[in-house]
Amino acid sequence: MNTEKVISRDNDYILHTYGRSQVVLAEGEGMTARDADGKSYLDFTSGIGVNSLGYCHPAWVRAVADQAATLQHTSNLYYTAPDGKLAKKLCRRTGLDAVFFGNSGAEANEGAIKCARKYSVDTYGESRNKVITLVNSFHGRTLATLTATGQDVFHHDFGPFPGNFDYVPAGDFAALEKAADKDTCAVMMELVQGEGGVVALDADYVARVAAFCREKDILVIVDEVQTGVGRTGKFLACEHFDLHPDIVTLAKGLGGGLPIGAVLMNKKVADHMKPGSHGSTFGGNPVCCAGALAVLDEMDDDFLANVNERAARLRAGLAKLPHVREVSGLGLMVGIAFDDGIKAADVRAACEKAGLLVLTAKTRLRLLPPLILTADDVGDALAILRSVLEKCV
Repeated sequence: MNTEKVISRDNDYILHTYGRSQVVLAEGEGMTARDADGKSYLDFTSGIGVNSLGYCHPAWVRAVADQAATLQHTSNLYYTAPDGKLAKKLCRRTGLDAVFFGNSGAEANEGAIKCARKYSVDTYGESRNKVITLVNSFHGRTLATLTATGQDVFHHDFGPFPGNFDYVPAGDFAALEKAADKDTCAVMMELVQGEGGVVALDADYVARVAAFCREKDILVIVDEVQTGVGRTGKFLACEHFDLHPDIVTLAKGLGGGLPIGAVLMNKKVADHMKPGSHGSTFGGNPVCCAGALAVLDEMDDDFLANVNERAARLRAGLAKLPHVREVSGLGLMVGIAFDDGIKAADVRAACEKAGLLVLTAKTRLRLLPPLILTADDVGDALAILRSVLEKCV
């Protein structure tokens, strides 16, 4: 594989919608990615939170390969075993009652909005369809989820947008209470705003929102596309907040590297979704579900204990690094704010040259390592970051 040729071909034929690093990743194993020139990188991005078990985890590879060699696709006109098995595991793990499978986080959030509106319109009438989201949120890039995203920067050039979305500042309960009128059907939120800078919501605020919504029969939708499936040290970030939403969305880490999204909901909502009310040709694909089952099989109490231990060490180490002003987020969803005028984008580029892959979110450096990381991996990442930051002026 020739790096220059791959990049040139990509630039010639793929739509220029990504600001890519000039790196061609060719293979990976565990925490390590290797480029086309043989250089190794310690990966603290996991494909933006997707490779929850790292690269090519043996159990995941076996499960995916075996299913691909058995039945790769049928459509939802027929039953298959993997999607039902995965749905059962997810419901038992989360306490919710039913699942709709799609292919991405955006699709999952789109489905959640449809489910919420279907329940509310059936129950209260056509006008009750407004969805409130939080300023600084990010929910996807379809037109509806782009509209739900509470950041103006994403709203340019793509209008007109679907109607009846409203936005309130995260943490401002009075603003939410004021915005929630008789036509409000749902409040949709991320418990840690990922693309918005890796900022966790305040627990008291979340509790007040949940209680208010219960009183008004406004559905609570929690977008766990990035926070879910062990990322924060619990299977769902909701568990940190003792929150029991009506609808939860999952994607990213659920498939371990294959595209899958899931909308989980309680019975109250599920009872309103009938044949023809929603669909997806690839939703519940057997190979993707086999990969997700392998992820869930690995994610036992010991696995989550390791996530919490590594997160604690990583966060403590980051706080001691030069120029670090704040460490935000939850678990292994980490944001790093710098002082002294240091730009996260510059730190990311320097880390890449030094063999550490990291991300950015607004003005912060963002770390989303695979959940299998060891104490040595944490130590190596901290050492590279220290070396990079010590050279910053």
